[in-house]
Parts: sequence; structure tokens; C-alpha cells
Amino acid sequence: MYTRFVMTFLKAALVLIIVAIVNPLAIASDVSDSFQVVDGVAIYLGVSPAQILQGYTREKPESRMHKGVPSQAHRDHVIVALFNDATGQRIEDAKVTGNVMELGLASEQKELEPMTITDTVTYGNYFRMPGNDTYHIKLGIRLPDRSEAIEARFTHDHWGK
Repeated sequence: MYTRFVMTFLKAALVLIIVAIVNPLAIASDVSDSFQVVDGVAIYLGVSPAQILQGYTREKPESRMHKGVPSQAHRDHVIVALFNDATGQRIEDAKVTGNVMELGLASEQKELEPMTITDTVTYGNYFRMPGNDTYHIKLGIRLPDRSEAIEARFTHDHWGK
């Protein structure tokens, strides 16, 4: 009974996180730390604990994203949604890299892989974020029609610090 409750809770939490990333209006109220427009590209950033996905069976595509859900502690899923700011059209053909750095410590850089969720594309990967601290997240975004990469920097206060 308890296991079923936990699984239902985890599924509901994942749905809420996905809705917040997929629907820009859902997170517009907190735009200072999770949204910015750079060179005409609207960038939405989300961070969620990897544990939310650990309950998924291997048959579910979410369990296989980014080489599988990490089993190590302190892994978090960085998710980015991109839109043309002028038209509102989702950008689904970008190459995105993420660099996550805790203040005063080394950074971790990875490709943010395209993910299709409810027929929309977002970009994401797992990063090590062990402390309830402030992290700097730097994104590099390459669009096929531009020669220069777009760079965006976010400050993330990890879990309510």
C-alpha cells in the first residue's frame, strides 16, 4: 500500500514538473531565476531531483533518458525549454550545453540532450548538485541558422536556501 502511494506521488510530481517546463505560463511568475531572453531566444530553466524518475520501470522512456536515471545521491535533472521570443514557436533543433558550478568548486559540463515529452522537445541532463547552496548554471545554445552561440547564465538557489 505504501509503495503504491509513493509511486503515485512520484508520478504526480513528475507530471507537475513537466507541465511547468512545457508550459511557459506556469513558471512565468518566477522569471528572475528561471527565465531570460537572450538574442531573441526565450530560455526557461528548471531543476528537479533525479529521484523523481527512479521509480519508473525500464519500459518507460523517462527511465532511459541521458543513459538512465543515476543511482548516486545528489543528482538533479537540469531541463531547458527554448522558444523564439517574437513568435512563441518552440525551438526543437538546437545544440545545448550546460555547465553547473557550485560557488568556489569545480564545474561540471555536459550536453543537454533533446527530450520529447508530450510531443514537445526540451533539453536536459543530470548534474551533481550536493549542497543546499547557490549554483551558477551557464548554457551554451547553438541554433542551426546562427554562426554564434548564445550564452545564458542563471543563478539557482538549490532547494530553497
